[in-house]
Amino acid sequence: MDWSAPIDAYCERLGPQFWAEPVNAVTNGAFLLAAFAAWMLWRRQARGDAGALFLIVVVACVGIGSFLFHTFATRWSALADVVPIAVFIYSYFLLAMRRILQLGWGWSIGATLAFLAASYGVAPMLSGILGSSAGYVPAALAIFGVAAVAARRCPPASAPLALTGAVFVISLAFRTSDIPFCPSFPLGTHFVWHCLNALVLYLLIRVLVLVSPVARSGNLTGATGT
Repeated sequence: MDWSAPIDAYCERLGPQFWAEPVNAVTNGAFLLAAFAAWMLWRRQARGDAGALFLIVVVACVGIGSFLFHTFATRWSALADVVPIAVFIYSYFLLAMRRILQLGWGWSIGATLAFLAASYGVAPMLSGILGSSAGYVPAALAIFGVAAVAARRCPPASAPLALTGAVFVISLAFRTSDIPFCPSFPLGTHFVWHCLNALVLYLLIRVLVLVSPVARSGNLTGATGT
């Protein structure tokens, strides 16, 4: 495989140059801003929560990897783009099983593996309609599914997750419409996906911080005055 082979997958790109996608490249800064905002939240409410901090670092890596892809636009940079995203999705799902649905580690790991298998099974069936955005549909369904179960098992997380899922669906619509709307809007719509998806990642981490054992412990300590 030629890892340096060029990839032209987005409306904005008109050539192989490094800055051929300036807006798509620069808007990856939204992920860095999301990571910084999540880190500030983590410092205030969940300092010591290693799981949440790991996800914050991954969000920053998502921004870096996506920047590399939208500048170099090669197979190796595509890998730098998709790997951090996959790490975030499945790591978050695992932590959601533990903290939001309050399953044991064994059940949480099993559910995550089942979600991984289902994701790779469902995405190809939708690729003819949604293209590369089909790979994100299982993640969107998972957000709404966890929000529904959380209504009984962890009520404070339910509504924020449902809202996050709605924002994610809107962001996916912009990602999917990039090429179809290209003739009438040459800039494309992929950059809107970056901005909205950065917000989604922040909101997801915010939910985990909300239910973090460290945050709950701090709240209890403050309530008892110790």
